[in-house]
Amino acid sequence: MPELPEVETVKEVLKKQILNQKILDVKVNYPNIIERPTVDEFIKKIKGQTIIDIKRRGKWLLFELNDYYLLSHLRMEGKYYIKNSDDEVTRHQHVIFKFKDFELRYNDTRKFGRMYLLDKKNAYNTKPLNELGYEPWDENLNSSYLKEKYKNKKLPIKTVLLDQSIIVGIGNIYADEVLYLSKINPYKKSSSLNDEELDNIIKNTKIVLEKAINLGGTTIKSYTSSEGVHGRFQNELLVHTKEECPHCHKKIIKVKINGRGTYYCDNCQK
Repeated sequence: MPELPEVETVKEVLKKQILNQKILDVKVNYPNIIERPTVDEFIKKIKGQTIIDIKRRGKWLLFELNDYYLLSHLRMEGKYYIKNSDDEVTRHQHVIFKFKDFELRYNDTRKFGRMYLLDKKNAYNTKPLNELGYEPWDENLNSSYLKEKYKNKKLPIKTVLLDQSIIVGIGNIYADEVLYLSKINPYKKSSSLNDEELDNIIKNTKIVLEKAINLGGTTIKSYTSSEGVHGRFQNELLVHTKEECPHCHKKIIKVKINGRGTYYCDNCQK
C-alpha cells in the first residue's frame, strides 16, 4: 500500500507535470471511486477548474483547484498515469481527467481508491481531513500528546501506530521499521509506553519517513508512483520482509498482529 513517502513522491512527480493545467472534462468509468459528491456533481463542478497546487495530508493527495480540493487516496494499488488522449484506455483506468494536450488517468487494479471533491473554504473542517492526526514533523507531536492519546489503549503499539487519527502517514512497512529502531516489541501495549519510548517513536518516525521520501518510497509488489518512477527504500529496510536481524543476527520473527504482517527481532525488541 502506498504510504506517506510514496504519496509524497507521487505529489512531487505530478507537480512537475500538471500544475496550472485546466481540466476540460472528466470521465468516470467506475463510479464507486467517487465518494463525495455524486458522480454527476463531481463532473459538473470539476470541469473548468485549474490545478493550482498539489499538497499532501497524511496519505491523501490534495489537488488544489480554483474553488475545490480534490482529495485522492490511493489505498492498495492506486496510481496516476500521464497519457495521450488517443492512447488506449485500459480496464483499470477508472477516472480520466482531460487537459488540452494530455490526460491524467487514475489506475486502480483493486478499485479500493477513493476521491472526494470538497469546497475549498471548508475542506479542512470536513471529513476525512478533520479526522486526521498530526503530521510526523508537526511541532505539537510530542511525548505528552502521545501519552494522552495512548493512555486508554490496550492494543499492541504496532496496531496503534497505524491509527491515522493520532499520527498520519505511518503504514505497515514503516511501523515495523520505527519499532525496530526504537527497540520496542510490536506486541507491547500502547498504554504502557514510557516517555523515552514515546520520544523514540517520534524521533524514529521522522528518520524513517524522511529517508524513505529521499529515496522515493518503497517499491514492494506492484507499487510505482508514476510511469518509470520506483521507490528505492526497500533496499534500506532493516526488519520488514527480512530473514535476519542486522544487529544481533538472530532470525526475524514474522507474525500477524490484528491481521497485519509484522516483522520484529525478539532479541532486540524484548
